[in-house]
Amino acid sequence: MYTGLLHTHSALRYVVLLGLIIVLITSLLGWLNRRAYTATDNKLSLILFIATHTQLLVGIVLYFLSPFVKFGQTTMSDKMTRYWSVEHIFGMLVAVVLITLARSTSKRMSDATDKHKRMFIFNFVALVVIVVIIAMGDRRII
Repeated sequence: MYTGLLHTHSALRYVVLLGLIIVLITSLLGWLNRRAYTATDNKLSLILFIATHTQLLVGIVLYFLSPFVKFGQTTMSDKMTRYWSVEHIFGMLVAVVLITLARSTSKRMSDATDKHKRMFIFNFVALVVIVVIIAMGDRRII
């Protein structure tokens, strides 16, 4: 079960990253060109929202099954244990919250340009958080 969930979690990351890039491009173009917030924009943000929350659910299950997540006296002193037990989940939760806030708060806005701007800014920050946290997992980079 662990291996299947790990492969699912790994595959879903590409769906989330691709969804983020698509939403970022469409929202940036919508913001800069001051175009209407269309049903397509709404569907793209919904797909990103669903993919992100599916990834979150799989990640939470993995968190409790993972042999890399350990809590004890050495959790914070061992870089890899700290990363998987604390840093990865915290950073990804921040990204999920940002993506959720982008969609939920923009839905209540009436101005299309403001919706595109909100979607771009929140999702851009979420993408930065995700990239930083993923890079931290490879200690050869950071």
